[in-house]
Amino acid sequence: MGSQHSALARPPPYKQRRGEDAEDLLADREQEEAIAQFPYVEFTGRDSITCLTCQGTGYIPTEQVNELVALIPHSDQRLRPQRTKQYVLLSVLLCLLASGLVVFFLFPHSVLVDDDGIKVVKVTFNTQDSLVILAITATLKIRNSNFYPVAVTSLSSQVQYMNTVVGTHVSSNASLIPPRSEQLVNFTVKAEMGGPYSYVYFFCTVPEILVHNIVIFMRTSVKILYIGLTTQSSLETHHYVDCGANSTVV
Repeated sequence: MGSQHSALARPPPYKQRRGEDAEDLLADREQEEAIAQFPYVEFTGRDSITCLTCQGTGYIPTEQVNELVALIPHSDQRLRPQRTKQYVLLSVLLCLLASGLVVFFLFPHSVLVDDDGIKVVKVTFNTQDSLVILAITATLKIRNSNFYPVAVTSLSSQVQYMNTVVGTHVSSNASLIPPRSEQLVNFTVKAEMGGPYSYVYFFCTVPEILVHNIVIFMRTSVKILYIGLTTQSSLETHHYVDCGANSTVV
């Protein structure tokens, strides 16, 4: 009796198979509905990545490439700064070095102006007015210590005899001095001595006197331009001049 009731309680085998088939069919429909929600799925071998921008075509339109944003995980090494302090320190040192070099090369250095003496003196006598006319050619030595050229924009000079101005010269011809070099600049001043100093004429024309030296005073001013700055250098010198004949210093 016990075995007969057990056999009656157990369902038939074909009904059990039909139930399993119904469950499989329901599972397949649920999977199809889940897949239908995602038009395109890329299979990478391990996981599936859903493409939300392909619209089921399998590729991204060209006009949308610049509109996409790449997402990087927070744990990505590229988001972690590496050697930031070293890079900042190196940048600061390079900036300081560059600034120092710019200041060193562009900082204005002094431009020295020295007297190089009188080279040529041409003497002319005016017997009617008892005048002595001197054409004095003097030379200046200009030394440029900068790392860029400088320009001599103007040069003016006065010749005095016994505290009286007897000749002047003004020149505005620009002369360029190369960097880290020196250059000689020549100029000529015309001086006339007569009137209250007519005795100079007799002194310079007396043949019995072998040396006809007179003392003149020269005040020379030079304006120099570099990097938008204008500086002025002045020289005051005394010279012995032979007024008896032409003279040239070699």
